[in-house]
Amino acid sequence: MGEQLRERAEELAARLTLEEKIGMIHGAELFATKGVERLGIPPLRMSDSTMGVRQEFEPDSWKAIGHSDDFVTYLPCCSAVAATWNRKLAYEAGSVLGAEARGRGKDVILGPGVNIKRSPLCGRNFEYFSEDPYLTGELAASFIRGVQQWDVAACVKHFAANNQETERLWVEVEVDEEVLRTIYLPAFYEAVRAGGALTIMGAYNRLYGEHCCQSDFLLRRILREEWEYDGVVISDWGGVHDTELAAKSQLDIEMSVTSDFDQYKMAKPLQEMVEKGEILEHVLDEKVIHILMLMLRLHMMDDKRKRGCYNTEEHRQKALQVARESVVLLKNEKGHLPLNPENCRRILVIGENGDCVHAGGGGSGEIKALYEITPLMGIKKLLGGNCQVDYAAGYCRDGGMTAGEDTKANANWQEASLENGGGSVKYQEADEASRKLRQILKEQAVAMAGSAVYDQVIFVGGLNHDQDSEGNDRPDMKLPYEQDSLICELLKVRPELVVVLMGGTPVEMGEWIDKAGSLVWCWYGGMEGGTALAEVLFGQVNPSGKLPESFYKSHKDCSAHCVGDFPGTDRVCYREGMFVGYRYLDTFDIEPQFCFGHGLSYTEFDYGKAELTVAENVPSEADDKKVQCAGGRKVFVVCEVRNTGNRAGKETVQVYLQQRARDLRMPYRELAGFEKVELLPGEKKIVKILLKGRLEGKEIAVGSSSGDIRQVVKGMFEE
Repeated sequence: MGEQLRERAEELAARLTLEEKIGMIHGAELFATKGVERLGIPPLRMSDSTMGVRQEFEPDSWKAIGHSDDFVTYLPCCSAVAATWNRKLAYEAGSVLGAEARGRGKDVILGPGVNIKRSPLCGRNFEYFSEDPYLTGELAASFIRGVQQWDVAACVKHFAANNQETERLWVEVEVDEEVLRTIYLPAFYEAVRAGGALTIMGAYNRLYGEHCCQSDFLLRRILREEWEYDGVVISDWGGVHDTELAAKSQLDIEMSVTSDFDQYKMAKPLQEMVEKGEILEHVLDEKVIHILMLMLRLHMMDDKRKRGCYNTEEHRQKALQVARESVVLLKNEKGHLPLNPENCRRILVIGENGDCVHAGGGGSGEIKALYEITPLMGIKKLLGGNCQVDYAAGYCRDGGMTAGEDTKANANWQEASLENGGGSVKYQEADEASRKLRQILKEQAVAMAGSAVYDQVIFVGGLNHDQDSEGNDRPDMKLPYEQDSLICELLKVRPELVVVLMGGTPVEMGEWIDKAGSLVWCWYGGMEGGTALAEVLFGQVNPSGKLPESFYKSHKDCSAHCVGDFPGTDRVCYREGMFVGYRYLDTFDIEPQFCFGHGLSYTEFDYGKAELTVAENVPSEADDKKVQCAGGRKVFVVCEVRNTGNRAGKETVQVYLQQRARDLRMPYRELAGFEKVELLPGEKKIVKILLKGRLEGKEIAVGSSSGDIRQVVKGMFEE
């Protein structure tokens, strides 16, 4: 099939003029290349992002067209998808995105992002899955398969080692190649090999002295030669800096944020170099062939292409299901949650995030959502009028904006996105007026919370897209807008306060965490996020989310900060090596606030004895080397799980490979498999989990999180 596609692509490419080839390999609009009408070759149309298909812009400016036909389903962010630990839901989320991209007439959706969460301060972490390469790769591959069933190409990004926003256009990443291949590349490998991603986006940063979008090491040696990739490589917008290097690299399409399309590096400057004989025309042919093969795979030049759809009830239900399983119950002392609606006659919701919409922010991840259910709305519609729900803002963001106001970002930010190195650390600098307003809002909220008229008080705070955003990193993990002080005061008058935090990355909790008995974490949960949160708080849904990243007590406990560099300016050195996230914490026995894989339920699960089974004579597969031990055998962990509580629930069984004796030169524990299982009260099921990783000399630990290992399976595998 691949050979036939290439032959057809080569035949078409041979009929193209030089000018036509040039038009196909660079942006002719902000989100489209040029087609060749005489040969029936259409433009290639692209759009951001993984939370939904972005609004329509003018072809040559960042001005929104502003019609009503580009409202879409707003999906939970990738961090939320990762928190489900559910491959099927990742596939369903991708399927919604693919259907809506196709329904909007797009050919390429620019995502998902699979960069590893090296530091909790990276501004784009909400767009990424996890700190763990295995978890990221598994869910990203499922997500991509969901997208591409709709004849739409996923564009996995940002290849590679793009782990900060500060000086992202020029920062040189210094990382050992073994570390790069072990931590930062595996998710991309899974995306293109297991997920079959038809396109991949280069990163802004430099690696080993080369800009990633024109890197010979990344694009030729790794991607094309080692991984045998024949898909399309697209630059990040403005990521190309040199015409000759880009032309001779394995980059296929150059895109940027400016409207001088003919002056892009791979536009007229390249055409002129070819005409002068400085670059041979055949280097363009391979790029054009890749693009034509993509178009053939997507049925862009025949009548077999699938028809998409958007804003359907089915899509909204899938978005809701992902949101439900993404909510993480971090703490529930004395079983205060779930709340009983029958015992609530009047409750108070406090916090700007309780009545704040988030779809319109975050940079290129912004979404023009058909609607967005806030936590306040979700709670009120669940309680159905039998309970009076009051609201107090409690705090406000800098500039005095309070909850309920329009939070949509100005789309024109992207015009200036290549200035000042492409990003920086964004410090929260409140003016006197904002501080005074917050003091007033805090006093009002605390006074209301102390009133005996309320049966329950729920605080909904956390981050927003002032912090979680493309183009900026955070200076620390502190809650913004003086929320720590507010929470402390609320706990004094309401010790049973339910604390809900929202964000795409963890925050410090040390000032109040020991006093708070109930803590729920929700991400940017999409258009039905408020519905899902309310269902969890009031027991209609049993929470099953697990943390896809470590929640540090402080960013200073993160290896990127206490061992390596972050964010770096001209250079950033990954001195922490393999010790990223829980790999560092578990190896050096550093206690996080909440560990990787943690998440509570309203029921309890017991694990039976786990055993190993081996499948012999396994047929050769693309990822054999990752899943087999010596002798061509696939190894499975088999474990019985029983629901010992009185509620139906879902548990994620996690399997780690760990050292038999702690050796500080290598990570002590690494995720090697997981499976999510649903159980009725008293029900038991057998879970069978395929292991990935080298098993020789390792113990196999089975548990509910990296910090809750239930047993170590006996039996070793030696070469």
